[in-house]
Amino acid sequence: MDVFEEIADERRALALQLADLTPQQQASPSLCRPWTVHDVAAHLVMPLEVSTARLVLAVLRERGRFDRANVRVTARLARRPFTEIVDVLHRRAHVRFTPPGGGPEAPLLDVLVHGSDIRWPLGLHREVPEPRLVTALRFVGTAPAGLVPRGALAGLRLEAEDVGFAQGRGPVVRGPAQALLLAATGRAVALEVLHGPGVGTLRARLAAA
Repeated sequence: MDVFEEIADERRALALQLADLTPQQQASPSLCRPWTVHDVAAHLVMPLEVSTARLVLAVLRERGRFDRANVRVTARLARRPFTEIVDVLHRRAHVRFTPPGGGPEAPLLDVLVHGSDIRWPLGLHREVPEPRLVTALRFVGTAPAGLVPRGALAGLRLEAEDVGFAQGRGPVVRGPAQALLLAATGRAVALEVLHGPGVGTLRARLAAA
């Protein structure tokens, strides 16, 4: 599987759905608080338009705080019209960005999770191909802090009911793969559709994060 091609396809699929959103939907809260749907879309085009050098400079300006730099750069991009952001997401979907020292699994996880951040509250559906979901779920177990809340998955076993994935040892958290991805990356709302003896532990950890 060419992960970069999978990422490009996910970006294009999301862009097609975003193109049909009303102004009210664009301004709706996403699961990635406090960002709106418009803000999340702007974040997704950041690696397509902002060079690594510019991003590093933004981090340095924030005294090494990537999260604060991310918010600042995203806010600047979000000033652009929504239609322009969607066009960039579609037209530059092929860009092969990876974070420093990382591989393509991180941007794959990013587009899958942020795609769900947008779709979940709007009631939109996306049938993500199984290999992409499995690759992203495998990655969350070793993902760096910032993508997955520190210690959230320790001693838990994740099992997807709709794709061939199971990982970890301990009390089980079971459910749809996309909901597992959301919960693993800190979106507590996804716990509503998960079950198993490990859900309570994960819920408490996300609340404390």
